[in-house]
Amino acid sequence: MKENAGYKISSIKKGPLLFVMILGAFIAVLNQTIMSVALPVLMGEFSIEASTAQWLTTGYMLVNGVLIPITAYLMQRFTTRELFQASMFIFLGGTVLSAFTNSFEFLLVGRMVQAVGGGIIMPLLMNVILTVFPREKRGVAMGIVGLAIIFAPAIGPTVTGYVMEHYSWRAMFEGMIPVVVLIIITAHFYLKNVTERTFPKLNMIGVLLSTIGFGTLLYGFSRAGSQGWSSVEVISSLSVGVTSLIIFTVLQLRSKNPLLDLRAFKYSMFSLTTVINIAVTMVMYADMMLLPLYLQNARGYTALESGMLLLPGALLMAFMMPVAGKLFDRFGAKWLSIIGMSITILTTIGFVNLTDSTGYTYLLLMSTGRRLGMALFLMPITTAGLNQLPARLNAHGTAISNTIKQVAGAIGTSLLVTVMMSSTKTHMKDMITTGEAANFSQENLINQATIQGINEAYLLIIGIGIVGLLLSFFIKDVGQTEEEEVNTINEKVQNTRITEVNAFKTT
Repeated sequence: MKENAGYKISSIKKGPLLFVMILGAFIAVLNQTIMSVALPVLMGEFSIEASTAQWLTTGYMLVNGVLIPITAYLMQRFTTRELFQASMFIFLGGTVLSAFTNSFEFLLVGRMVQAVGGGIIMPLLMNVILTVFPREKRGVAMGIVGLAIIFAPAIGPTVTGYVMEHYSWRAMFEGMIPVVVLIIITAHFYLKNVTERTFPKLNMIGVLLSTIGFGTLLYGFSRAGSQGWSSVEVISSLSVGVTSLIIFTVLQLRSKNPLLDLRAFKYSMFSLTTVINIAVTMVMYADMMLLPLYLQNARGYTALESGMLLLPGALLMAFMMPVAGKLFDRFGAKWLSIIGMSITILTTIGFVNLTDSTGYTYLLLMSTGRRLGMALFLMPITTAGLNQLPARLNAHGTAISNTIKQVAGAIGTSLLVTVMMSSTKTHMKDMITTGEAANFSQENLINQATIQGINEAYLLIIGIGIVGLLLSFFIKDVGQTEEEEVNTINEKVQNTRITEVNAFKTT
């Protein structure tokens, strides 16, 4: 059963439609990034370690990653307005819970409820862009979206730093409540349905397997920092996660009604850019997690000073997004990705030798350089992959792309914290064994070991970035025309076979 969108795409006012949806995505992304600067404060507030506190970030991304595969089904089952408003209502509920809780456990629950609503918005927005904009104009459209979405992490750490310094951490969530209510009301008047509703059946086995797979995989990475990679708990979690995702993949490829149509991976550029996006996402989250920990825990900077250091780079990144979109429409993604990844890797090298006296200005310049590089390749890489998919796979392609990014971000964040904590413990033991610890107070000893742990985490980031750079050389500009040609050839082959069969029957 199918139901048409009810509106001709040409008659839809794209401006109001995108404005409302981008505003919702802005709030969701802002909410995802506000915890980075707040984590050191919350660690003291609730007396928890970094490995526990980081669940406020990774837990949010994990729920996003688990939920996003379902969005392909939801976009085919509900109208654009119904789905968007429902997601914002859920997001509002999680925000209210987070604002008025007095325990870490309920704060984490509130964050995860927010993630349920926030996880729907980005794939829905990207699917709308693929539907209402022709291929030759998607770069600019994605660039505008990128400007708005990147502006959230641009102001997120700074706003959080200001709140941490002058108000309770609850004010971060209290301030969101009226904004979310306004978005819900505005969406009622301006959103129109732009996609075709096919009312598919929900693949419950797929939902169960993807939830278990992604959930246990992240849990295993997260626990490795405190339990060790050889612990039964970690090995069991990772094994269950990998096994579940393998079964999920096999069943989805065989299913006539897949939760995620993984056949999208038969398109070479979509597959390649998806792998690159895994590396890119891990690289991007380095600053968001490691730098605030270094600045506030090891160097004693305030949350506001930490946020202000990240602000110039994020603003530059937001400004460059539309520029990168125009460059993509003209030149394609390959050289934008190569140049951007090279800049990002070179500036990240500046973070592998941090000390307890590294200058604030130096850190600001290196962080800003990283953001400039990332602005050149983030949206172009994603758009290049989605452009190759036929229209029938738009919903599944955007869901797959966003799932990969969220899970990569969650695993990458957990992996970085794990490497940092493991390296910190190792360096502390080495300093005690060699007698070097006698030269430091206990507080300074911990700071020195923590800085070394952060340095090694940044070294891992460089390795991941190099993988992304090497893969970028294989990017090609291939569009839907190639897919259409393949379909035409397949139809001709099929028609030839039918003709042969009919001739045989006649004979």
